[in-house]
Amino acid sequence: MKIAQRYSHLNGEEYLIVHYNNLYKEIKSVISGIDASIFKTKISKEKTKKGNELYSPIELNKAFNNAFNKNGWTESRYNYYITLKRELMEKSVLMSAKEQRKFLIENGEKEPIYSYNQTDFVKSKIAVEVQFGKYAFVAFDLFVKHMLFYSGGKINLGVEILPTKRMQAQMSSGVAYYEGEVYNVMRQGRNSPPVPLLILGIEP
Repeated sequence: MKIAQRYSHLNGEEYLIVHYNNLYKEIKSVISGIDASIFKTKISKEKTKKGNELYSPIELNKAFNNAFNKNGWTESRYNYYITLKRELMEKSVLMSAKEQRKFLIENGEKEPIYSYNQTDFVKSKIAVEVQFGKYAFVAFDLFVKHMLFYSGGKINLGVEILPTKRMQAQMSSGVAYYEGEVYNVMRQGRNSPPVPLLILGIEP
């Protein structure tokens, strides 16, 4: 596969090139090493695409998982406790989950709610998400997950890998695509979400 388009948010790509160029090369190598043609195995049952061979998101995800894992990228989990008191949230966000719980109880939260998020691939504080799912999953990655890991000090940059519209047209309906998601980010303004991102549009 190849990187057909890229969008750098808050100098995400520039940061990657200057500080983690070796990891950027690794990401590009993983993408170029995937042969998408062998994953065109899904037979469509949709009215407008009935009988067509489509790219299988499940098989593509497996291929990316194997490739990133072989290069030492591993899943990361961020545990935290929820508070709706902004002042307490801001003071506790960089604490460990255990410290957060203790701090919140000491400051009046009787039963802090435990929660967590996980990201597929993290290495040297760079997070990568490969997304062949529905639109809502990408929005969650960009506006919640990457931002949560960034504000919690777990990552310095989030990378989102998406199919381009050209590739998405050969997938099931509802799959998110690069152009649409970059447009959504651009509509939020230059500084939202407040986390450096690199969004990559890939295709065969």
